[in-house]
Amino acid sequence: MGWDLVSRLYGLAWRVTPRLPDPVAVFVFDSIAAGMRWSGAGGVRQLRVNLGQVLGQAPDSAAVAAAAATGAHSYLRYWREFFGLTGWSRDRIRDTVLFESLDRVAAARDAGRGVVLALPHSGNWDLAGAALVLNGHPFTTVAQRLRPERLYQRFVSHRAALGIEVLPADETRRAVTALARRLRDGEVVCLVADRDTSAAGIGVRFCDAPTTFPAGPAQLALRTGAALMPATLWYDGPQLRVRIHPEIVPGDDGTVRARVAAMTQELADVFTDAVRRHPHDWHVLQPVWTSPTR
Repeated sequence: MGWDLVSRLYGLAWRVTPRLPDPVAVFVFDSIAAGMRWSGAGGVRQLRVNLGQVLGQAPDSAAVAAAAATGAHSYLRYWREFFGLTGWSRDRIRDTVLFESLDRVAAARDAGRGVVLALPHSGNWDLAGAALVLNGHPFTTVAQRLRPERLYQRFVSHRAALGIEVLPADETRRAVTALARRLRDGEVVCLVADRDTSAAGIGVRFCDAPTTFPAGPAQLALRTGAALMPATLWYDGPQLRVRIHPEIVPGDDGTVRARVAAMTQELADVFTDAVRRHPHDWHVLQPVWTSPTR
């Protein structure tokens, strides 16, 4: 599928989805999910491999098949909500997203510290971000630059309308400098942190198998004195729950690299527990482990 066609399809979804009655939107996106399940397209085969590692079972087991089937619908729910968010009222966003321990973020900021919220690709991080902004915590994040450029800019504009500042991940020096400045100013940075796309990741054990996580969340916290807090998300019926976990406190001993590694492993441990509790809401359809053990 050419990038121009992809861009047109995204544009169509942005135009049409906010105008659809909710039952119609649910039907449309659930039908797409059913097609993905039937054909194995859209990364569903890889999702089964990933969930096999999460659940500790073979990818062709009944338990993994069921989780992947539910996961496809959860994944398309994310996209339905994402495209429809421009039509949501502030009250609907507030009523849909339920935070647990959001006061941890407020307490750190009241003490003059920035906050790095590190989260997995679970639930709906855009919806959670919109609710975070409405709760008085505007934030900055990074995103991979998409092709064509106009599609990437559409994503940036969409998130900006929700109060989210997006920096391009491929402009590393600019992004890191800006994120560090925001944190030193006592602001919030949100980073999706369960999939490393660089060559400089930190080795961790995640769901009982080795992989790499991005070093950025821990590095930024150490560099700026910000509080690093895991945030985990899952769907609970019509609502989205967001749990803010206690701060991952850096150790006093060892090299910077060793301290970053220890903090990143703690983050992986939190994610392991969260993803295993709600495997069908973990939306990673790309390879995570070089050699899954299941």
